[in-house]
This record gives sequence, structure tokens and C-alpha cells, in this order.
Amino acid sequence: MDDLRDKYLGAIASAADEAGLEEVRLAALGKKGEIALRMRELGTMPPEQRMAVAPALNGLRDEVASAIAARKAALQDAALDERLRAEWLDVTLPARPRRAGTIHPISQVTEEVTQIFAALGYAVAEGPQVEDDWHNFDALNIAPEHPARQEHDTFYMARAEGDNRPPHVLRTHTSPVQIRAMQAQGAPIRVIAPGRVFRADYDQTHSPMFHQVEGLAIDRDITMANLKWTLEEFIKAFFEVDRVDLRFRASHFPFTEPSAEVDVRCSWQNGTLKLGEGDSWLEILGSGMVHPKVLQAGGIDPTEWQGFAFGMGIDRIAMLKYGIPDLRAFFESDLRWLRHYGFGALDVPTLAGGL
Repeated sequence: MDDLRDKYLGAIASAADEAGLEEVRLAALGKKGEIALRMRELGTMPPEQRMAVAPALNGLRDEVASAIAARKAALQDAALDERLRAEWLDVTLPARPRRAGTIHPISQVTEEVTQIFAALGYAVAEGPQVEDDWHNFDALNIAPEHPARQEHDTFYMARAEGDNRPPHVLRTHTSPVQIRAMQAQGAPIRVIAPGRVFRADYDQTHSPMFHQVEGLAIDRDITMANLKWTLEEFIKAFFEVDRVDLRFRASHFPFTEPSAEVDVRCSWQNGTLKLGEGDSWLEILGSGMVHPKVLQAGGIDPTEWQGFAFGMGIDRIAMLKYGIPDLRAFFESDLRWLRHYGFGALDVPTLAGGL
């Protein structure tokens, strides 16, 4: 009896789950269990022996059955505790500020730019980031021998052997979106095209992937004066200053004629940029009147319509406005940097409420 008690009580205590406990129960108390078979042997014993063995055997059976029931209850309680720990959610806990996410400066500045130009009547146009060679270069009057079309400046997509289709590239600017917008909408048109662009360059002020926003306005009587007013209104709203002084320098872009680099008057005081005052000039964007060949590529008659276009780096104006010294930090996913320069999820920029 002592050997059976030690055997089955030890097996019950070591059962890891209800399935293992059921195997112990069947081995001890099942129809063919060891204790059940001993109970059957009572009928073959002499009366005197049966009177001595039966109480002890019944006591062993009851003790093993009680131990099994207690172990089963303990396993069920443990399983319930584990489930409650896994499914537990205390809805009374307040939000933890240090776990709150932030809006990336690029996303925030893109929204700021969109809000400003929306107030000036510009819609947002989008296009593919993997662009065909025609939209990215040919339609924009960029000659085949132009340096921008070389592999040291442009990322070309690999082609299978024998594929004679025109090559595809990671777009080097958002100007192809202007072509697609003109083809889809015709004239008159006013759109901006923010988005990612890619060039083979990498240092403190250049990245292989960066962000641009380009603007396009086409109508019958648009002139450079309209371009100058538009850029002045944008810069005043974006940098939140009362006045700006712009300088247009003659330049050359294949897709505009005449073309101009735009500088803004500024000063640097103790490392802080101030616009609209001082004796320094800061180059901020490129612009010009849309080239007639670009209008033709967009399906617009250049004898009836004309317009201006401009483009600037979103990353660059974000660095200028918020004092970010290194462009590469935008793409490094450093949580410390993001918490420092990031914006709250509810800091939605509006012209009425302030950018």
C-alpha cells in the first residue's frame, strides 16, 4: 500500500497539465488501473484477510482520487491565471507621454507647404516614384547628352536581357508629375507636386533619397511677376515673417525659359537665420517660365497658354526653418532626434491657427 501511495501521489504532483493527470488517473483508478485491479482481488481473499485489507485499499483509492481532484483544480487555476495575465488590460491607466509618437519634420513641413498653396488655389498632384525615361527626361526637354541622365547621377532600374523597352529610373525630381497633370487636366491648371526623389549623392547636405515640392501654374496671361508674388507670399507664410526681399538670378534649366535661381535676403545672428533683413543672401529654390516644349509634351498649345514653375527641397526648407544641421539625420530613425525635432500628432498646421 505504501509503495502504491508514494507512486501515484508523486505522479499526480508532477503532472504538468490535465492530459498528463488524466493518464495518471487511468493508470491508478481506471477499469484496468492498478488500484482498481487490487480492489477486484478482495473477492478472492479469505474473510479475515479481506477485513484487514479492504479498509486500507478503500482509503488509498479515496486518497488518490482526492489528490487527483486537488491537482486538477490547481492546474485549472494556473491556466486561468496565465490567460488573465495574457489578456489583461487596465483601461484606467493614463496615457504615458514618453511613449507618445511624434510627426516627422518632413511630414509636418509637407503639410505646411500644402496648406499655404491650398490657400492660393493649388491642388496636390501625385505620380509614380519609378518613372519611365520619357516622363523623367525627354518630356522635360532634357537632352540625351545631359549630365543628369548619366548613371553617376541617376538610379536606373535593371532590365532583363533582351528587353528593348525604354529604361525606367527612380525619379530624379517631381517634375514628371507636372507632365502627367497637364496631360490629365489640360489648361488652365495650378498644382503642386510634393514627394520623394532619388539621386546618387550623399553628404551632410545631400541624400540619395530626399523630398521636393514643385509648383506649376498655367493660364493665358501668367508672367514672371505672378511667379515673384507667389513665391513672396509662400516664403512669408512658411517662415512666418512680415516681409521678404527676393533676388532673381538668371540661370538655366532645360524645362524653363527664362530660368532663375531665387535668393532671399537674410542675416545670421548667433547661428540663427533671420529672413527679410541683413546683408546676406540665401539661395532657396529654382524657378522660371515653362518651356514651350514642355507644354507641348503635356498636350498644351504654347501659342495660347503660358505659365511658371518652381521647385524646392522640402528637407532643405525644413532644415532652415527648424534649425536642423544635418540632412542625414532625417533618415537615421534615431528616437532621440525624433523626440527633439518631432511634432505632436495634434499639431495640425493651418494658416489661421499658425504653422
